[in-house]
Amino acid sequence: MHMGSLYLVGTPIGNLGDITLRALDTLRAVALIVAEDTRRAGLLLKHFGIDKPILSLFEHNEAARIERVLAALESGDVALISEAGMPGLSDPGYDLIRAAIERGIAVTPIPGPTAAVSALVASGLPTDAFVFLGFLPRRSADRRRLLRDVARERRSLVAYEAPHRLAEALADVEDVLGDRSIAVARELTKVHEEIWRGTVSGARQRFAGEALGEITLVIAGAPALQAWSEADVRRALEQALQDGASLADAAREVATLSGWPRRAIYQIGLQAPKEQDTDRHHDRLG
Repeated sequence: MHMGSLYLVGTPIGNLGDITLRALDTLRAVALIVAEDTRRAGLLLKHFGIDKPILSLFEHNEAARIERVLAALESGDVALISEAGMPGLSDPGYDLIRAAIERGIAVTPIPGPTAAVSALVASGLPTDAFVFLGFLPRRSADRRRLLRDVARERRSLVAYEAPHRLAEALADVEDVLGDRSIAVARELTKVHEEIWRGTVSGARQRFAGEALGEITLVIAGAPALQAWSEADVRRALEQALQDGASLADAAREVATLSGWPRRAIYQIGLQAPKEQDTDRHHDRLG
């Protein structure tokens, strides 16, 4: 029995002219197209005159659809596409790809546009190495925790963000990482494409209101590590605790940021309540 192949087909992130000839040939040849958004997929296929059955696969139904897709692969080729860009990159598809590999099914990428790489190369920031963070967490405390984890990272940072959370995210970036160089790429490849370059504080002014369109952030890596004072450590520890981290986790995070020994930071955290109690005692005496 002929076993099909799973093709991971990159599709345009905005401009339909960015689709490749190989992607079109693949979409025309497969027996089934699995898509994150069947409506968007239908518009794309109609534009290029392709008539194929489409099966939806998104975050909340991926587990239930995997066996159905694997069954289809037993007799023919299948193409996986996302709403835009490369499937499986901060999009559904990872579990399906893993399942196909475990079944011995050939998985073949058909390269196409990617917002993260497009924003990076146009950012003006170092491109020799970078760290892709995917979508930043929705909750500020989680977002700040992630930013603290990469605060000493020397490579450029690339992240996706929703337009309605951009202002809050930039505030957290400045507070945790400092006023670094940044590029904010908006609506890449589309009519209203914008790539804003400057500092985080400048970006906060530029995007104070809700931005429109898909957002990609490219943030400069950390500068050379400078020595932290005890006051710096205390402030960072207090902020981590306020964000909901346990003392152990907060000490570990601040140690990563500051270069201080984790045990020393933990001891500072243990002493803080005693110092606060002493202050309250003096207040009562006063």
